[in-house]
Amino acid sequence: MIVVNDGNVRIERLELGSWGTNAYVVVCLQTGVSVLVDAPAEAAKILKSLEGTKPAYILITHSHSDHTGALPELRARLKVPVGIHSADAGSLSHSPEMLLNDGDSLSAGKLGIQVIHTPGHTPGSLCFRLGKYLLSGDTIFPGGPGQTGSPGALGEIVKSITGRIFALPDDTPVYPGHGDSTTLKKEKAEFAVFSSRPRRPDLCGDVAWLTS
Repeated sequence: MIVVNDGNVRIERLELGSWGTNAYVVVCLQTGVSVLVDAPAEAAKILKSLEGTKPAYILITHSHSDHTGALPELRARLKVPVGIHSADAGSLSHSPEMLLNDGDSLSAGKLGIQVIHTPGHTPGSLCFRLGKYLLSGDTIFPGGPGQTGSPGALGEIVKSITGRIFALPDDTPVYPGHGDSTTLKKEKAEFAVFSSRPRRPDLCGDVAWLTS
């Protein structure tokens, strides 16, 4: 599904594997240079989507297997650098070519990609901002944050979201690691409800802004 096609960039969302994980194929329409964000499964479908483009990188939002299952095959076939945060890099089967840090910038043709470190779902979780668009991995979804394994991790992901993601403009479209897109305006409004209520000290797991 093409989710963005604005004359400068085309972003295609591929829902792949048994977990319905999103991979995103980002193409600079002026140069044909492409970037793959996450490599969940079904490498053949990803490769078909990349046909006719010039792949530059594979960027990984975090190291969970439902986002990296096709990475060994795609790495071998595409022979392009793989980028991930150092805190998640040890979970990959091969060492990445690029260790990405908060604030890093990458170029893909005429596109600029900003790296945002958003720990919480995993220690090395990353979001990628391309112009006004945000690819958020499993950091933020429509209606809530990514899954967390402890109350401390929930606090960390909330800090990442409020401190880093909510600093972006309200009209920022958000394309997450699973499911459909949202906007920061919607998520900020729902988070305000969440933050206005008391919550259990042991809260973690699958949290929803409006019902948790």
